[in-house]
Amino acid sequence: MRSILTVLSAVFLISVSSCTLRPDYRRIEGYAQGGTFHIIYSVPVQDIDEDTVISLVSRRLREIDFSISGYNKGSLLSRFNRGEDVVPDRWFRELFDMSKQLWEETGGLMDVSGGPLFDFWGFGFSDPANMDSVRNSAMTTGVVDSLLEFVGMDLLSMGEDGRIVRRDPRVQLNFNAIAQGYTCDVLARLMDSIGVRDYLVEVGMEIVCKGRNASGRAWRIGIDAPVDGSQIAGEDVQKFLDITDCGITTSGNYRKYHIIDGKKYAHSINPVTGWPVQQDLLSATVISADTVHGGALSDAYATYCMVLGKEKAAEFIASRPDLRGYLIYDGGVIDLLKDSPEDGRQ
Repeated sequence: MRSILTVLSAVFLISVSSCTLRPDYRRIEGYAQGGTFHIIYSVPVQDIDEDTVISLVSRRLREIDFSISGYNKGSLLSRFNRGEDVVPDRWFRELFDMSKQLWEETGGLMDVSGGPLFDFWGFGFSDPANMDSVRNSAMTTGVVDSLLEFVGMDLLSMGEDGRIVRRDPRVQLNFNAIAQGYTCDVLARLMDSIGVRDYLVEVGMEIVCKGRNASGRAWRIGIDAPVDGSQIAGEDVQKFLDITDCGITTSGNYRKYHIIDGKKYAHSINPVTGWPVQQDLLSATVISADTVHGGALSDAYATYCMVLGKEKAAEFIASRPDLRGYLIYDGGVIDLLKDSPEDGRQ
């Protein structure tokens, strides 16, 4: 579940939590990708000690950070956005390919090439104050229209040499709408590879879980009530879910927003129009049953739902047997967690 987190450097501080767990469960936590991460896992069936698990997790997080993180100025993503000719590694390539497929599937509403738009509206990697002089009612329309000229995944392709080819040199990428969920998937695969049967992986409040918790039950996840301006995840939980073998993400417009000329602009940007969405959907929780990309897909689809609005988002989730959802809007809830989504509407 998304929250505002302190932007940190590419240093991974991993520790063993003092939280009391069963003897056959472990918990590690630390900082990565501009935020925090936590992993609770059962002891691997393979003979791997805790220090080795921590080392493997740290190494994987460092690889991801130097690949797709926009907060790391030395990452492949940051270098690409500066115009350098980079060769994508396996993480960058997989995420790029997945993002392009999602762009096609969503009609351009889930678009990682919208980096310049996110920067302009103050939700990207640059200092929001840098745009204050042009981000006002008199100039905004013209600036947004000019930025849209180099937004769109059709401006990018993968060359035969493995490099990304740009049709416009100004194109930039921002993986924020999918990167943390994708990182959960990568760490989940790592847990699988070393024989961990039960785990919960959380990166920046995006979650992938499998098996059972230390009490032998499904993992319990809380959906925050969308209290405007709230910055503390879990402070006001509206609904608890008991889930397993899935990815789950909540995207909302109640924590990250700016006031420009007295008007509130939330961080959900429509990359087709270039403008923040203006509607009554406050948060979208999406659960993906995909066993390989559940974290990335729940992350991306939650963002997509926020752009769609409550009616179209509900239709989209209900049309997909691999998805469930919980949509909170101003005045009510659409509960798509049950087998029959229509039965869950409130």
